[in-house]
Amino acid sequence: MNASAEAQYVTFSLGEEVFAVPVEVVREILDHEEAFRIPNGPDYLLGLRDVRGQGVPTIDLRLKLGLSRTVPTSHTRVLVMDIPMADRLLTLGMVADRVHEVTAFRHDHVEAAPDIGSRWRSDYIAGVVRRDQGFVVIIDLAKLLSHQDTNLLAEAPRAA
Repeated sequence: MNASAEAQYVTFSLGEEVFAVPVEVVREILDHEEAFRIPNGPDYLLGLRDVRGQGVPTIDLRLKLGLSRTVPTSHTRVLVMDIPMADRLLTLGMVADRVHEVTAFRHDHVEAAPDIGSRWRSDYIAGVVRRDQGFVVIIDLAKLLSHQDTNLLAEAPRAA
């Protein structure tokens, strides 16, 4: 692979932290609205959101990462994504405090995820990019969502 080759990412923030996901998995970005609650779901599963006639499970990424619950503002957005999993394509809404931009990162500027011990789960970090204002953490969505999560989220539309 060409080290100076670039890949496109959508950058977004949760609080002061900036994250990125590959642009090819993002179907659309929507204004925040309350999701239809699903009884007995995990706390990070906000519920279902109607996206062009499809019930899309929506998660609070802040809770999934162990942060405090999202408090919606006028900047809060939902990234609707089609995430390639091992055995299927998972359509998922993910709440972000703010979506910034689509930007390119050169492959040779993406650093490996730092090994920070076993107490903090970092296997979902696909890489880290340094910027003037800090770091951007690239999320490996397939690793962030465990097998149990993906089964639960795939079943969510049927539960509603």
